[in-house]
Amino acid sequence: MSLSRTNKAQWMCLFLLALVAVSHSVNPSKFFATPSAHEAPAPVKHTLLPPLIIHDGRLVACSRRNLFAFERNGSLAWVVPLGLFCREDIAPVTDDRGKIYLAAENTILKINPSKIGSIQPPSKVLFSHNSSEEILGLSISPSYLSLFITIRNRGLFSFLLRGELQWSIGPTLHRLMYTQGCVVDQLNCYFNSAPVVDLCEGTLYVSNTEGQLYSVYIRNTQFRWIQYLGAFGDKMVITPGNNGFVYATFPKQAMVVCLDASTGNITWQQTVGPVSSELVSPVVDSNGWISIGSLDGILYSIAPNGDLKKLLEETASESVIQASPALDCSGFSVYISQTRMDSKITHNVGISSYVSAMRPVQVLFTLLAPATGTVYWTGDYPGEVSDLLLKSDLQYFAVDERILLAFLSSGRQRTAWTCSQAEPKFPRTNSGDEDTNLLFLLVQTIILVVLSVVVRFCCIFWRKEKLKDDGLSGFLEKRRSLHIKKKELNKLISELEQKAIEEATANETLEDLGQIVKQKEGVERKLYSSYSLGLDRTISSGAVPSILPLYNGKMKSHSFHNSMQKESITIFNTFSDSSSGEEREDSETGYSGSNSSSWETENPEVEIQEVQEDEGKIVEASRVYSNPIYNEIEMDLSGGERRLGLKRRTHSSTY
Repeated sequence: MSLSRTNKAQWMCLFLLALVAVSHSVNPSKFFATPSAHEAPAPVKHTLLPPLIIHDGRLVACSRRNLFAFERNGSLAWVVPLGLFCREDIAPVTDDRGKIYLAAENTILKINPSKIGSIQPPSKVLFSHNSSEEILGLSISPSYLSLFITIRNRGLFSFLLRGELQWSIGPTLHRLMYTQGCVVDQLNCYFNSAPVVDLCEGTLYVSNTEGQLYSVYIRNTQFRWIQYLGAFGDKMVITPGNNGFVYATFPKQAMVVCLDASTGNITWQQTVGPVSSELVSPVVDSNGWISIGSLDGILYSIAPNGDLKKLLEETASESVIQASPALDCSGFSVYISQTRMDSKITHNVGISSYVSAMRPVQVLFTLLAPATGTVYWTGDYPGEVSDLLLKSDLQYFAVDERILLAFLSSGRQRTAWTCSQAEPKFPRTNSGDEDTNLLFLLVQTIILVVLSVVVRFCCIFWRKEKLKDDGLSGFLEKRRSLHIKKKELNKLISELEQKAIEEATANETLEDLGQIVKQKEGVERKLYSSYSLGLDRTISSGAVPSILPLYNGKMKSHSFHNSMQKESITIFNTFSDSSSGEEREDSETGYSGSNSSSWETENPEVEIQEVQEDEGKIVEASRVYSNPIYNEIEMDLSGGERRLGLKRRTHSSTY
């Protein structure tokens, strides 16, 4: 009798174990093989729910009442008991500080991994409600420190990350006797999708039961725009492009619609293959290509302009794609899983396609770039990918394609993406960011000033008359020849001036010098006016330094004029009569005598007349030198006065 009771207890235990095994068994549509009758039954494995890749590259996923984190190599990092069952249809989200937010039953939990192993509990309740209405989805905006939740028949709620309610809004607004949203049935209309954050637009996207897509400002309760998409269906998957577009995927209709993020206008629409479920969503890479897998085994990738590209067609005939693609850590490539089936049949009913498949055989994982179609890596399960799992703690869990795709995509450190993936339109700034913005504005201002100067120069330059007559090449050639001629004249003037100093009585040299100076002035006048790089203008004679010879019959003068210093010097060469015995006295030196007078009468006189303007007064001074050869000249130009001291040599010199 006791033996019979023992047998009954054993059978009861086996029955309970069988029930547990059935309740936690792997979906037969997955790629795991069923053990044979001769093999020992496999231990029960817990299924991992939709995963999340956090900022340190770890893979985080729920299983029943626990949250698990795995390293990049698949080893277990930590476990947090939650006390509530995780939602299978809502993936967790994370902020930029590593905190994790997830939905468990009708509660939103906040997990702080840094408190694991400390006295304080790592998890706490952020939001909870006792209503029977379920939570439909959640999303996060780290830049605005906000968490967004949609609740059936309740509306959209915005919470600060510390738990305070910011605002709430329903699908209908009444403003100035005008109704926005839910135009058909306001009583039974509600938001039916998870809120989605557009990181570059500063807005949220959410849909209602009537097929309307909303764009809502994050900071307030105003609708940016509402677009009716009910013609495509009332159930949609919203995907922000973070590139100026937002995409609505209709799984039942196998349709992808692209809308302009600022206006809500439809940009293009494309038909893709049949999608496995309403939970499958496309991904948008950093090139702006949106990709989604289909049950026909093809990866459909659409360019930002709406061009459709079909990828992986070579292995699509016997395969199906059931999971959403996973974005690679670079942001420009995606991981795809193709499950090869033992048999596959496609049925076409009208414009819709239906796929029937039985018994998965193998899964092929591929890493490719949708923009180019380049395949970078392939791996299979069983095979290379299964060998990776056997070396990790993931082998103790019932994983599917979603987990494996996330595991592969988290294999490398994530790199910083451009605004098409991560940078918000209205980011919060700190002091360092403000300095950067000021520097950026300064650089922009400098660039604008330089561009304005360049534009003004071009406008002035291209209006020149000589440029219109001769053309650019002729103008530049003429300008170059004038510069060459000016150099030659300067050289010749220097030589003649030196010769005039050495031979003061050479009238022909001074006449030649005057002619050359006039030629030089003409050349400079052309360079500064008609052939300048600026505006055509008339140059006055005082604008160009001149050296002009003067002649009054008996004396030859050489005048130097400097317009910048407002001073002129004229040198007079006087040919005096040897018979006249007139004596001259230098007023400034006060030196006179018979010897000096006789010496001056034998030699030509050199008279220097200076005109200087000082504070509106003109001061003139004339000096007569008996001979240009003297020992010392002292000049003081300060205060508008000049002093000259001469010391004559003891020996005489004649010309």
